[in-house]
Amino acid sequence: MTDAGPGRGTEPAGEGSASEDLVSSGPPTGGSSPEPGPWVSVTEAGAGHPSESPLHWGRLVGGVVVLALLVFVGVAAASAITARRAAEREAVNDALAITDVLGESVMQPAISADLFDADTATRQAALAQLDTTVRERLLSDTIVRVKLWKPDGTIVYADEPQLIGMRFALDDEETQALDDQVTKAEISDLSAPENQFERANNRKLLEVYRPVWAADGQTLLFETYSAYDAVTARTGDLTRGFGGITLTSLLLMLVAQAPLTWALVARVRRSQRDREAYLARAVQASDDERRRIAATLHDGAVQELVGSAFLVAGAADRARAAHDDTTAGQLDLAAGSVRSSIGGLRSLLVDIYPPSLRNAGLRSALTDLTAPLRAQGVAVEVEVPDELQLPPEKEELVFRVAQECLRNTMKHADAESVRVTLDDLEGRTVLDMMDDGVGFDLDTVMKRPQEGHFGVRLIADQAAAGGAELLVSTAPGAGTQWRLEISR
Repeated sequence: MTDAGPGRGTEPAGEGSASEDLVSSGPPTGGSSPEPGPWVSVTEAGAGHPSESPLHWGRLVGGVVVLALLVFVGVAAASAITARRAAEREAVNDALAITDVLGESVMQPAISADLFDADTATRQAALAQLDTTVRERLLSDTIVRVKLWKPDGTIVYADEPQLIGMRFALDDEETQALDDQVTKAEISDLSAPENQFERANNRKLLEVYRPVWAADGQTLLFETYSAYDAVTARTGDLTRGFGGITLTSLLLMLVAQAPLTWALVARVRRSQRDREAYLARAVQASDDERRRIAATLHDGAVQELVGSAFLVAGAADRARAAHDDTTAGQLDLAAGSVRSSIGGLRSLLVDIYPPSLRNAGLRSALTDLTAPLRAQGVAVEVEVPDELQLPPEKEELVFRVAQECLRNTMKHADAESVRVTLDDLEGRTVLDMMDDGVGFDLDTVMKRPQEGHFGVRLIADQAAAGGAELLVSTAPGAGTQWRLEISR
């Protein structure tokens, strides 16, 4: 069905399907007018109400689980690193304690004054005795080298005979150990000249040194070289023990928090359901209030104004019959003003609550929406199939989007003709609204809306909130075509 109002140079619609023509033809700009732009989805261009979209509970719970696992892995990794460092320090401390005990109980008693005797035979005998003690009581799979230094850097004894008598400068750590009389440890620098015989096995070694005293009171530096494998093994044992306790505690905490997390998610879900219910009630209350206001205006002020218009018109006729043209003219002006007020109130009633939408359907409601355009002299065509039936919420969405689009057309388009079609295409309800007006630059309106053009975002918001897609095809001077697509 097509409803056409009085227009300025409007031609009747063709015989073909208007909705099929609209898919390819674009706005009825005619002649050599500029071509409209491509279709652009304004609901994908930043419009819509994210707060109105439903929560994805599976995604929310999954996110909580993933976050908990990430926290668990992060804490476990940090705990493992901390545990390893602590265990490594503990293993080094064990090596320090062992060397300290060996130096005190084994090495120091074995250092006789003969080790420094001027007689070579006596000195060699003392070295041989010390070497026997070192090999029997100190060297093992763990301790692989023993050295005894003078403060000037001369090696008095080493289990590697070639080192005895050689002299090397003591480093700062070794000098500090002698001066402060403490036990210290560090990783061996195998590139140092005094460690030339330790390079053969290419093993990482731990040096531990402490001062010892010969029988004559002379201070010496006792140094052991331990295979770092022992430290690593000890570190692994301590790490496994500490790490096991940490991981078990984390798992227990995670399990303990799971019911609390689930309860919080359930509470949020209940809050969302309550919010949706409150929103539905608010919408229903708003709809009821609009209906009440519309009914009050229609049955009260509008009817009284209609009656007043008849009375004023009758008075004008009587004045005219009495040849009182001045009074008749004034009464005609008053009657016209009252009728204009009635028309404005009826348009407001359609905006507040369209009775034709519930009573007569979308065709009548869309026709009512185009009445202000017809009053401005715009040629209007409205096409809605008789058999098209939509659920009430989709009818409401179509009406509100059409209302905003036609309102923008009336304010800004300066159009001579407007075409509104509603049809069912490939399982989708499609509302098309075309005008041959001035068009606009969509990017400018969406990104930098001027006063009076903010309605484009409002239209997009309405469509997005209803789960529909709103597209527009326009360009300056090429008219505008709006398209609302609703999945069935």
